[in-house]
Amino acid sequence: MECTDGKKVRALGLCSGGLDSILSALVLKKQGIEVSWVVFETPFFSSEKARKASFMTGIPLKVEKITPVYLKMLRNPPCGYGAHMNPCLDCHALMLKLAGGIMEKEGFHFLFTGEVLGQRPMSQSKGSLRYVEKTSGFEGYILRPLSAKLLPPTIIETKGLIDREKLLDLKGRTRKPQMKLAEEMGISEYPSPAGGCLLTDPGYSRRLRDLFQHQQECMERDLELLKFGRHFRLDQRSKVIVGRTRADNEKILDLADQETDIIIKLLEFPGPLVLIPYRGTSDMVRQAAILCASYSKAHHGRCVKVSVRGPGCSETIEVTGTPVETFREYLV
Repeated sequence: MECTDGKKVRALGLCSGGLDSILSALVLKKQGIEVSWVVFETPFFSSEKARKASFMTGIPLKVEKITPVYLKMLRNPPCGYGAHMNPCLDCHALMLKLAGGIMEKEGFHFLFTGEVLGQRPMSQSKGSLRYVEKTSGFEGYILRPLSAKLLPPTIIETKGLIDREKLLDLKGRTRKPQMKLAEEMGISEYPSPAGGCLLTDPGYSRRLRDLFQHQQECMERDLELLKFGRHFRLDQRSKVIVGRTRADNEKILDLADQETDIIIKLLEFPGPLVLIPYRGTSDMVRQAAILCASYSKAHHGRCVKVSVRGPGCSETIEVTGTPVETFREYLV
């Protein structure tokens, strides 16, 4: 497909790495349109699936990290949240706004997504798709190839840059048409439709909400720490993170900042690594040490030695573990 000036039509798509993303790109590619993808990465969703889709299809992929701008939206999304901390409509609008900036800078003619009308009742209704398009600032330049025939024609279609008759009219939550189309196109490997966004996870969302309530500025590693261990909010200023497994301990230690955090661990028994981000009072350190002993292999009621290391702090203290139920009310 070529423009009137003889240049090839180029399209930039948002890529989740799922089947709908793949099919939307291949439907356009079948028309001779040059397609590329962009994936926006934050601690809440990775680019792993998109990278795999790019490798499998040969479609070029740009990976952009957007945590600072995403956090600004996430703290106060105009349309609010879904069931948990997922601001789906404003998330999609932001990503299309950012993709539109790339489109203008790099000479793409339009944007596209793998959205299917009615597949997700809240975020993929006609009204929702319309809101996202208008809020993004690129109204008329966002194509949904899999449901295009059920939606108003875009500027791209009216200009004749794409053949509307070769687009699709998929709708609803059934996946059978996509699976059939994938088979016809020779696509045999693709991820399940389950979302990979941590903001839809109830446990992660609960911890994120707590973080926002107690911390005005969040670094990326603060968001990564929410993925690991048990989190205890012992007072308004301090939080204690207790590793669950050896892998947890290693991840927490990797994310610890030796300049600001306090790291606690048992000296004579197997047990969790305990982290107090951004220091803590002497009482908080002692409570964290008791937590460390309580979740360890040491018998309750036995006095144990605990190593405490942090900025301006290097000592060994003795504490006695208690039943873990003692701290349950503080668990985030």
